[in-house]
Amino acid sequence: MEYLHTMVRVADLAQSLEFYADKLGLVEVRRVENETGRYSLVYLAAPGDLDRAMKFKTPLLELTYNWDSEAYSGGRNFGHLAFAVEDIYATCDRLMKAGVTINRPPRDGAMAFIRSPDNISIELLQKGASKPKQEPWASMPNTGVW
Repeated sequence: MEYLHTMVRVADLAQSLEFYADKLGLVEVRRVENETGRYSLVYLAAPGDLDRAMKFKTPLLELTYNWDSEAYSGGRNFGHLAFAVEDIYATCDRLMKAGVTINRPPRDGAMAFIRSPDNISIELLQKGASKPKQEPWASMPNTGVW
């Protein structure tokens, strides 16, 4: 068995790409526009997985955009996506400055949660050992759910 990708349905492709690519930093590696099926598929890879994703087409995040409007709800029941980051505090600071709400701040220097525009929970994990506790994160309350 081989892990290939995780698919999430998105309501607004441009808004989702702004979040996943521009804010989170994922890289678009492939796009499929299907006129007959009336959908678009956009495949993204984390920068650290880019070589492997280009060569083996895995691991990827697949954004599925159905051209006919459809209401998607319950992103929390999906579970979550998870990405390892070099510096949890710097990543959360950059995302916050870009307008992303940090639902579960990295109080422990190891883990944080944010949400996509379609309410998909995204876990950010510190690569390697946890960072020492640091303000303002250590005393920052949770916001919403993740």
